[in-house]
Amino acid sequence: MSLPALFEAVGVRGFLHVRRLGSAAEVCCDADSPVVLASVVKVALAFEFARQVAAGLLDPADRVRALAADRLGGSGSAGFADDVEYSLRDAALLALSVSDNTAADLLFDRVGVENVRSLLAELGLTRTTIIGAPRDLLRTIMEDTASGRPLRALDPLRTTASTPREMTRLLSAIWSDDVAGPQVLAWLSAQVSWHRLTAGFPPEVTVAAKTGTMPGIRNEIGIATYPDGTSYAIAVFTLGGAETLRRPDIDRAIGDAARVAAEQLRS
Repeated sequence: MSLPALFEAVGVRGFLHVRRLGSAAEVCCDADSPVVLASVVKVALAFEFARQVAAGLLDPADRVRALAADRLGGSGSAGFADDVEYSLRDAALLALSVSDNTAADLLFDRVGVENVRSLLAELGLTRTTIIGAPRDLLRTIMEDTASGRPLRALDPLRTTASTPREMTRLLSAIWSDDVAGPQVLAWLSAQVSWHRLTAGFPPEVTVAAKTGTMPGIRNEIGIATYPDGTSYAIAVFTLGGAETLRRPDIDRAIGDAARVAAEQLRS
């Protein structure tokens, strides 16, 4: 089955880019179309944090405190009933492993949104935009809902967005960074969600990845490494299926498409 057909079979439009790391080989499916990043933006945040730590600009053991006003609801400390304190490096772990929005907000406060944007510019990711931290995205949702306007958060031209090709370029930069890269990959490997990219590959293939989810939007980017040591940067985004957040058929299609693309490169 072709890549577009895999997505069409579950009623969504798919956008994909897979590159074999260390080479120019790639597989594309609408790889240059704008897509909503959702929580995938936390990968760029974590990379910039790790770079600042490596440069001696931030102490990873510095503490942050998640107060009631910081908690957005959801997983991790974002949904806690009580105040909690943790280190910056644990904030990064929470942001990537369980997609903790409050941890990401607190980390953005220390790292700086402008510094993450500067990282993107340094990497040549000219089509990747960040409107702010998760709390800023939530603010646009609340404003648009109150006014009855279409949600900016679902429009890649008006929210934090990128393209599949630029996201695999970000992953390639992380993979090739011998100082900050290993820490980011360790955080990505700790992700608890195994129902998208990871589900598409056999167990001997290791996957370090980050999901992103909003109504009608399901994403994941990551690096899959085969037993022979060959690694593939993968970015898959889907649009559609908004009737419910729980769509295991779409999740599985994301993993299947990623595996099919990687196997095309391997053959």
